[in-house]
Amino acid sequence: MTLLSTSAQAAPPPRRQARFRLRKEALVGWGFAGPFVAVFGLVFLAPIGYALYLSLFQDRLIGGTSFVGLDNYGEALTDPRFWDGLVRVGLFLLVQVPVMLGIALLAALAIDSGRLYGKTFFRVTIFLPYAVPAVVAGLIWGFMYGTQFGLVGNINDALGVSLPDPLSPSLVLASIGNIVTWEFVGYNMLIFYSALKVVPRSLYEAAAIDGAGEWRVVRSVKLPAIRSALVIATIFSIIGSFQLFNEPSILQKLAPNAITSDFTPNLYTYSLSFSGQQHNYAATVAIVMGVLTAIIAYAVQLRGMRKG
Repeated sequence: MTLLSTSAQAAPPPRRQARFRLRKEALVGWGFAGPFVAVFGLVFLAPIGYALYLSLFQDRLIGGTSFVGLDNYGEALTDPRFWDGLVRVGLFLLVQVPVMLGIALLAALAIDSGRLYGKTFFRVTIFLPYAVPAVVAGLIWGFMYGTQFGLVGNINDALGVSLPDPLSPSLVLASIGNIVTWEFVGYNMLIFYSALKVVPRSLYEAAAIDGAGEWRVVRSVKLPAIRSALVIATIFSIIGSFQLFNEPSILQKLAPNAITSDFTPNLYTYSLSFSGQQHNYAATVAIVMGVLTAIIAYAVQLRGMRKG
């Protein structure tokens, strides 16, 4: 009797046991989530935090680095060079993205229709440019565009004509759009084609029983079924357009008068940081550009999902 009483007194109360169990479960949970949180913080949050920190300072030749608060953001929002680049990228996005996604969608629908001979060949051929690095693609097309040394120049000499210069200030944006379209049509085609492959065949059979033609099946069955893939591809393309850097950076060596150091916001940021030694202002422009890109991509996602 004495032993039982001692044992009962030594046992922890139920509330303490429950608290201990919850603490143990929390530790187990952090054991699983901890590695991801550490990597996420290191590769995602830390660079953003450091860029935000840099954007609050200004490095002057006389006086050194000083805290300026939000002054850099005020300067960025009224910087005509930044806004000119942003408008240029916006125009690029409005024209190039619909053209690229339209071609990719047509290619995916043609391959999925089953009426295209050699569809594996076409699928690989269209996708192949995506495997070419952006720098190499820029060089290939840059030398093709050349009127003095490239394909355009050879055509002019052979035929005795004078084709418009693709690297002139008025055409260089369209020429860059052509390169980006060539690179990413295959990538987007695969997204659409993968989405089409998981559409239930019973929907096609039901549409055939109702007497729907090919165009009606595309409009009423296939396109609604791959709406999520269309939204995702559009968001990726918007983000990619605002990140436009590689192609104009490569072509800048061939067309320095057409592609300036502030041709795109990313090129402007690079020039500020590595040529102008304005690291703090470059970080500010990068933060502003990231926020604008996130807002537009989120708005497109909301709009696309609402239609669904």
